[in-house]
Amino acid sequence: MTTYKAINLIARPSGGPIGPELFDVVEKPLPQVQDGQVLIKQTYMSLDPAMFGWMSPDTNSYIPPVALGEVMRSSGVGEVVESKHPGFKVGDHVMGMFGWQEYLLTDGKGMNKVPPGVSDEMVLSVFALPGLTATQGLYGIGKPKAGETIVVTGAAGSVGSIVGQLAKADGLNVIGVVGSEAKADWIVNELGFDGAINYKTDDLVAKLDDLAPNGVDVYFENTGGEIQNLVFNKMNTHGRVVVCGMIADYAKAVPSPGPNWIPMIKKRLTVQGFAMPDHFGDIPELLAKLTPYVSAGKIKYRAHVLEGLESAISGLNMFFTGGNQGKLMVKL
Repeated sequence: MTTYKAINLIARPSGGPIGPELFDVVEKPLPQVQDGQVLIKQTYMSLDPAMFGWMSPDTNSYIPPVALGEVMRSSGVGEVVESKHPGFKVGDHVMGMFGWQEYLLTDGKGMNKVPPGVSDEMVLSVFALPGLTATQGLYGIGKPKAGETIVVTGAAGSVGSIVGQLAKADGLNVIGVVGSEAKADWIVNELGFDGAINYKTDDLVAKLDDLAPNGVDVYFENTGGEIQNLVFNKMNTHGRVVVCGMIADYAKAVPSPGPNWIPMIKKRLTVQGFAMPDHFGDIPELLAKLTPYVSAGKIKYRAHVLEGLESAISGLNMFFTGGNQGKLMVKL
């Protein structure tokens, strides 16, 4: 093989579905490896809601947008196929920010080796961005305590499902917000959540009152939407709101109005947003926190795997429709 495929971003989304007009699929010559470099063949590529922000023109964000004409940004896992780097050898499995491309030439910075015996699907579902994000948000901001009540939106998603399982393992009452009965069944009967709210069909006020009669101590926000104000109004004094994502607003030209701040004063709430690029230096500590839960069998996952690099383009729309059943990724 002398060439490989890559997908460049060539236009910004305008608020509608993600389509092929935003991207350019190109063939590139396979690069020559120089001293201090390593060539990685990507095997699985992660799709994440954060990509909508990375494609936007907004420069006032936690990370610069992907420049037009550049390879679309993404994390992935792959195998070292050629190395002139002392820290990597042929056959090493690694994870990092690889982008939408089949091969990556790198100096090794930001690459982390995958522990032996861990599948590529498990890496992207648990040990890559989903697990790191869940661990940082829950423990760094949420500060959960046994006996408290936590509400997690997007609870069947890659981050929310891990947040809920960690919280349950720590002795919290865990309520998940999902968009289908199948997802509600999964988080309660498979993952061990104490209750589920289907935001599409349930009486949200009645269901929330039933599942959280003593109020909410931790709110892990992944989606926004109608239930946000309801959960916010049920927060207990000194409650913590972890703002991780707002998928309900990503495709809107005008974001929905948020809750009134008066309860924040009365109840002395902590409301904090976060983004993982601020914490990439903390990855060893986050993995050390997460790994014992995984080793003890307390973290389950499921992967929704698409086939082929170009499937990423239409696959992103599953975040809007809720069509993915588990961590969304592409097998190359």
